[in-house]
Amino acid sequence: MTRPALALLATLLLAACASEDGAVTATETVAAAPVEFWVRAEGELKAAKATPLRVPGQNFARRQLVWMLSDGSPVKQGDLVARFEAAQSKLQLDKALLDLQRNALARASKEGELEVGLDRVEVELAQAESALAIARRYARADFEALARNVVLDAVEDEEFLQEKTGVLRWRQDQSAQRGEAELDVLGVQRNTLEADAANKRGDLDALELRAPHDGIFMLAISWSGELPRIGEQMWASTEFANLPDIDALEVELRLPQQEAQGLALGQKVELAPLGHPGQQAVGEVTWVASAPRAVSRQNPAKFVSAKASVPAEVAKRHGWVPGQAFTGRVILLSAPEALTVPNVALSGEGDQAFVTVLDGGEPVRRPVELGKRGPARTQVLSGLAAGERVLLAADAPAANDEAGAAP
Repeated sequence: MTRPALALLATLLLAACASEDGAVTATETVAAAPVEFWVRAEGELKAAKATPLRVPGQNFARRQLVWMLSDGSPVKQGDLVARFEAAQSKLQLDKALLDLQRNALARASKEGELEVGLDRVEVELAQAESALAIARRYARADFEALARNVVLDAVEDEEFLQEKTGVLRWRQDQSAQRGEAELDVLGVQRNTLEADAANKRGDLDALELRAPHDGIFMLAISWSGELPRIGEQMWASTEFANLPDIDALEVELRLPQQEAQGLALGQKVELAPLGHPGQQAVGEVTWVASAPRAVSRQNPAKFVSAKASVPAEVAKRHGWVPGQAFTGRVILLSAPEALTVPNVALSGEGDQAFVTVLDGGEPVRRPVELGKRGPARTQVLSGLAAGERVLLAADAPAANDEAGAAP
């Protein structure tokens, strides 16, 4: 929409000129006057910065939501915002503790078995060493000093006993090494089970969600487009809600594609909550989408998205919170004096714009430099002077072309 000042309306004159064939063409006399172009938009108040609140616990842990604050509730740092239960984590912790007890029993059994085995080998080794000592003593005895049968009965094969002693010492070393390795395996298993139990204890200790700072508690929409519900099962570490920074608010606006042609960064925006026109604030455009897009598949109309800043002191004074619907009036142009023409009087070839003016009663096509474009009128920076008459039909026939080309 456009809202020219009353002075402009008073100076703009409409006339009708008749061509040679009797056709009547509407014209307008160009005049310099105060002018304001603006477009209306609607949008939603959002936070420029927000802290995500995630379901507590380790990845792949299941949680059941049992309590939460109402959506949009103000919170202070450290306030409890949600509580969860984790029956599966409790069951897994009990299983981990049972596995730890089994590991301790297996270690005690292995230590006893190793001790008995080493004792048995030591006994056999002592017997073999004793027999070897006797064999060495009597193997070289004088048969004249002792009876022959006594010597033969007491003496065993010295070489056999040496081999047997070596084998027993090897078994002793191998039993010790094997036992130590088996105990190390059980120790590694115990460390793994203890770490698993510690994780499960951590999961059970992380069943409450608290606000990291002051803000507004806002539930996050899931991939299915729904808000969290009491009793719902959730995965740990997924985003459950967010805590917007109320000191950095902005309004995300949507404008019809045809009305957003003159939208630019830095333009002033008059904002007010829907239904509360008295609560006004003035911000500016901080972001404009690079391309228009359709809001939904059911509505093929395309809109241009833009963001407007919101003064923090005004938002705090009125108690605005994210999620409120807002209306905005984007000021495309506000000038104390400017030349403008109706959009229907403009034509173009590439990047060059043209108007048709009456020069001595004859239509002449003239190039012009344009400024801000409004929904109904456009600012003219050069190419026209106050007092000239412009044909309102952009395709009206012209007698000649000041740009050097015939229309």
